[in-house]
Amino acid sequence: MDGSGLLDLSRERQVQVDAVLARFFSLSKNRAAAFGPQYVALWETLEKNTVGGKRFRPRMVMCAYQAMGGTDLEAAANVGAAFELLHTALIVHDDVIDHDFIRRGVPNIAGTYRELATAGGSSARVAEHSGISAAVIAGDLALFNSYRLIDRSGVSDQTRTRLIEVMDEALFASAAGELIDVDFQIADEVPRVDDILTMERFKTAVYSFECPLQAGAILAGASEDVVTTLGDFGREIGIAYQIVDDLLGVFGLEEETGKTTSGDLREGKRTVMIAYATSTREWAAVEHLLGDPELTEEQAQMLRDVLIGCGARSFAEGLARYYANRALARLAEPHIPPALRAELHPVADSVLGRVK
Repeated sequence: MDGSGLLDLSRERQVQVDAVLARFFSLSKNRAAAFGPQYVALWETLEKNTVGGKRFRPRMVMCAYQAMGGTDLEAAANVGAAFELLHTALIVHDDVIDHDFIRRGVPNIAGTYRELATAGGSSARVAEHSGISAAVIAGDLALFNSYRLIDRSGVSDQTRTRLIEVMDEALFASAAGELIDVDFQIADEVPRVDDILTMERFKTAVYSFECPLQAGAILAGASEDVVTTLGDFGREIGIAYQIVDDLLGVFGLEEETGKTTSGDLREGKRTVMIAYATSTREWAAVEHLLGDPELTEEQAQMLRDVLIGCGARSFAEGLARYYANRALARLAEPHIPPALRAELHPVADSVLGRVK
């Protein structure tokens, strides 16, 4: 299939997933009406924080499903939507953990409710508490209902059980990764590269790549060999993706990434680049700047210059390519059908393309 064909197929899948989510939120808002307008408003805010995403995780579900010969696109769209709702829940709660009130340049759920409380005359402390509380509630709703969407997929009991197991692994691993990340932020020393990679795999790669791909294959009735290999591919490409994401968080174009390139440096985020840089002699001159909440753009540029000069950026780019190539090698297994290779090669290419 050529590039235009893949693009058309991707759009078709997104439309199907969007339809499932629109139906889900419509039913939820109608149900919430019996509990009062404030509850409806919370559901509306949650929906706004779900609409407009790239639907990356549902695309992983559906590309594996269709490449393995699956034809029940309604069931696949429900499973894909379940992973999208899980993603929404995790980022809502992640923002609470990070005490963030903005995502992609606009108020997130916590930020929206903080603004409402402030406009109503609440103090800054009370408004912040209101925003965080609403976000926790909304995240809980998204999390629970991600499982409910699996129930509504209409699959057999045996397949449903397997899908729930995969969804459970996604959440279980992500929670472990989030906890490790929290511990990293209070540690006196920067973690080792291997420890950061483990955290990023648990926190992001498992629920974004490994489990959605496996869910699509399970839904299509694929063999356990295929399901296992897709997990291996997802692990490797997911790690590569997160390394690139951290690179773009410092060196990307803000109009493309949707976030400031100083935020991670201001936060003191522990990444592969930072771990590598701390082992170099150049780092001592700028070490005090990392994690400074008052970091200026000039100081951020000083950090970027050192990350380039000490080889940290090149190291991270090389590591991303290494894991992407490991992912591609998994697709060479004889039990992987050509149609599945054709679907997943562009995924790896797109990850590598982000670091060019």
